[in-house]
Amino acid sequence: MSVVFGLAAATRCGGYNQQQFPENGFFAAVSDGLWDNGAACGRRYRVRCISGPRGSCKNGEITVIVVDFCKNTPCHAMMLLSKAAFSAISSIPDANINVEYTE
Repeated sequence: MSVVFGLAAATRCGGYNQQQFPENGFFAAVSDGLWDNGAACGRRYRVRCISGPRGSCKNGEITVIVVDFCKNTPCHAMMLLSKAAFSAISSIPDANINVEYTE
């Protein structure tokens, strides 16, 4: 499952360094299952929406870069996508969607 997150504080990967964010705005925070004690920082995942409410999935896939660890305990999803990344794969901004991802 994937949900949207925004940045209000420093990330666990690059702090306040703005260069960690890709120009297209496609980045993510990941949960314990993908975090790998911080080794996930900078990893790229191909992500596509596979199901969601009311046909919310858009066709195609995107590539996101891991910039943070999920700050919620427990995390609500394996991967929290930036708003730009989420809107590229889902037509409903606040939907909970299921995604498929590969490194």
